[in-house]
Amino acid sequence: MAALDTNVVVRLIIGDDAAQARVAEALVASEPCTVAPSVLMECVWVLRASYRLDATLIASCVRDLLALENIDALDPVLTQQALQGYEAGLDFADALHAAQRRDGDRFATFDRQFARRAPKAGVLAVALLKG
Repeated sequence: MAALDTNVVVRLIIGDDAAQARVAEALVASEPCTVAPSVLMECVWVLRASYRLDATLIASCVRDLLALENIDALDPVLTQQALQGYEAGLDFADALHAAQRRDGDRFATFDRQFARRAPKAGVLAVALLKG
């Protein structure tokens, strides 16, 4: 089994380096692979910053990647929660961080925009700190 790094996932999604994309595809075809939530977080950042993709396309690409045979999210429930928050307008990292809190805990933040958007995105228990 192989745990995939961000650069491997980006090659699978974008395919802009044909040689690396072929190697990544061969790896995925030959053995089960996992993708960690932190790798997905970095992938979202790379796809947005370097490739200028919008959130809807990025979320679709990540979902398509995770639907491939031999690729699984390391934490499927956490990944699904983060993707849902991202698709609803949150920053992927914020959605991922908030989804990792323990049940019953509040997610404390100074980020007003995140605290305002979170309930609309279905991310509950985000507490805006005043300061």
